[in-house]
Amino acid sequence: MDGMAVKSPKFRDPAVTAQGEPRAVVALRRLDTLWFNTGTLCNIACRHCYIESSPRNDRLAYLTRTEVAGYLDEIARDGLGTRLIGFTGGEPCMNPDLVGMLADVLDRGLSALVLTNAMQPMTHLRPKLLDLRARHGARLGVRVSLDHYNAAEHDAERGPGTWARTLEGLIWLAQHGFAPDVAGRRFTAEPEEAVRAGYAALFAKNGIAIDAADPVRLMLFPEMDPTREVPEITAACWGLLHKSPDDVMCASARMVVRRRDAAAPAVLACTLLPYDACFELGTTLAEAARPVALNHPYCASFCVLGGGACSR
Repeated sequence: MDGMAVKSPKFRDPAVTAQGEPRAVVALRRLDTLWFNTGTLCNIACRHCYIESSPRNDRLAYLTRTEVAGYLDEIARDGLGTRLIGFTGGEPCMNPDLVGMLADVLDRGLSALVLTNAMQPMTHLRPKLLDLRARHGARLGVRVSLDHYNAAEHDAERGPGTWARTLEGLIWLAQHGFAPDVAGRRFTAEPEEAVRAGYAALFAKNGIAIDAADPVRLMLFPEMDPTREVPEITAACWGLLHKSPDDVMCASARMVVRRRDAAAPAVLACTLLPYDACFELGTTLAEAARPVALNHPYCASFCVLGGGACSR
């Protein structure tokens, strides 16, 4: 999945499509959300992880508290108006600096969101998460990856027994003052309404106060396959599709990563493309404020046509 894994003539020129039409470009409207990829190491290895996280993949090294603080300083200094700081991975709870990073974000009055599988790494942090929640309330958010309301479907993707352990972590969050969100996947043939109904029944059975009809509280992400043929998004598509470029993730978000052996962290256009050099925009938020050409299959399949978004 590294770089441009497709053999199609599409998605090669950032300026024009394979048919010679002007490619769609998205300007940064405002940096509403800044994501930090805390590292690609994870306690499990999913079958179709877009970032190939595993207990052995450290292509993206652990970010440090000092590195994160530098970007928080830039947000404050330049008045960027950022409201949400997200932490993704890998499994963020494995990063030894996560709690310190969260404290720094919350102490500055920003909101924080941790994406987690709610398994053993999070279990080790429960007392510290409770302390942060007591001090900062709802500004500390947690989104739990529960791929399906059915254990068999989830475990086929993430490994035997993972559904039960993730559900246990989700229940713990709900019982201890958090208002967790859930991220699911649209990888079955079921209509979305049926999937949401299945989650609703699961939440009700376990006393989890999540409205499964709410697309923010329960996000259902489209599947991503970089080899699947998808149309390129041209400048004319916005009008044809009745969509606005302001609704695409890169209009309001960036992600910081630290590549293994790199001299400094880098700012990327998108959370979905951690290894594609075409979407690396610089080392500072100021450098990364430039427009982004939608020059990858995920731009079409996930963001524009799939309706996916990672922020609240």
